[in-house]
Amino acid sequence: MKIKISNGRVIDPASGLDAVRDIYIAAGRIVALGAAPADFHANAEVDASGLVVAPGLVDLSVRLREPGLEYMATLESEMHAAAVGGITSLACPPDTDPPLDEPGLVEMLKFRAKNSPGPRVYPIGALTWKLKGERLTEMAELSEAGCVAFSQADDPIVDTMVLLRAMEYAYTFGYPLWLRPQDFHLARSGVVHDGVVSARYGLPAIPVPAETVALQTILLLVRETKARVHLCRLSSRAGVEMVRKAKADGLPVTCDVGVHHVHLSELDTADFNANCHLVPPLRSQRDRDALRAALLDGTIDCICSDHAPVDADAKEKPFQESEAGATGVELLLPLTLKWGAEAGLSLAESLDRVTRKPADILGVDGGRIGAGKPADLCLFDPDAPWTVSTKSLASLGKNSPFLGMELQGRVRYTVIDGHLDYRAG
Repeated sequence: MKIKISNGRVIDPASGLDAVRDIYIAAGRIVALGAAPADFHANAEVDASGLVVAPGLVDLSVRLREPGLEYMATLESEMHAAAVGGITSLACPPDTDPPLDEPGLVEMLKFRAKNSPGPRVYPIGALTWKLKGERLTEMAELSEAGCVAFSQADDPIVDTMVLLRAMEYAYTFGYPLWLRPQDFHLARSGVVHDGVVSARYGLPAIPVPAETVALQTILLLVRETKARVHLCRLSSRAGVEMVRKAKADGLPVTCDVGVHHVHLSELDTADFNANCHLVPPLRSQRDRDALRAALLDGTIDCICSDHAPVDADAKEKPFQESEAGATGVELLLPLTLKWGAEAGLSLAESLDRVTRKPADILGVDGGRIGAGKPADLCLFDPDAPWTVSTKSLASLGKNSPFLGMELQGRVRYTVIDGHLDYRAG
């Protein structure tokens, strides 16, 4: 299919392009910007007047809830929701049921995703069998099946010898590890940050050392093994400082932050809104401000949605008993734009955190606009206001801390692999 996108403001953070350009697409690739190639005849034309044409968003944490957790959401529903949010590539964590610890499960997920409309799906394989932290999976076989990295999702490895062996193996064969730093014992049974809210209401708390103790272990083992590690969902000021020093020392680490943690703090849990029950927990305002500053200076590389749709029944329980998680794929763009505007960044600088940088971490040929690049594009109106509601969210998970809030920035078209996968009604 050949598509012409005309009159749009094309922003490519990777090259610095920010200008009105026409884009020409054929066979899933961008074939030209500006002037049409010889003998180009479009099958479809999109008038992008008044819209920003950006690289498709790349999201490093989207739970599709399949296999096994279809009562929360389905692969089809969440891939559609991701396309509505302008996401064209996504990584899915291995904490499905059963976990992604066998090649057959990965191949099935890849097959279903490839034959469904929506973003390109990159599975993250389970680092240990059943995510129990005891025995390493067959990483070579999982890699051949399509896994691009290996992770424990939210299940930490308690046995540090297992973690050491995992890093040694991963370094030997060049596999990246994606680890969320959380000490099992310090975080056990906790549901909120160890701060003013937990003290006032007596809720079980997760202290900052739950992150930093685990992070120190990971960084020491990275220093020893030289394994490439991506740190998932930093949440604390102390954690940021540790990563900043590790990067200054030249350790091969990158990191991300969940979009909810960029805007919210423990004070948002004070009304016992279960939609604010997240993993890791929302921490102090000082921690939140440190995360925002670290995004500015590059200590934190990128933002992800940390999309975790949860069924309504699980969120209607008391805060302490509710299921953790929040829907995020449709909020990634407007919340990133909101952060960037508040920080005084240009659109290109804001978009860089959800396009080029996560694409580089994922190791995919995306997050860029240029001749020969994949035709994965997000066309959005940066000034369009909309209110987050259960009706406006396409995800089956309606669990968002931002319900009722008016945001700016609405996706009008999403192009994936040269096809118009989403067009706003």
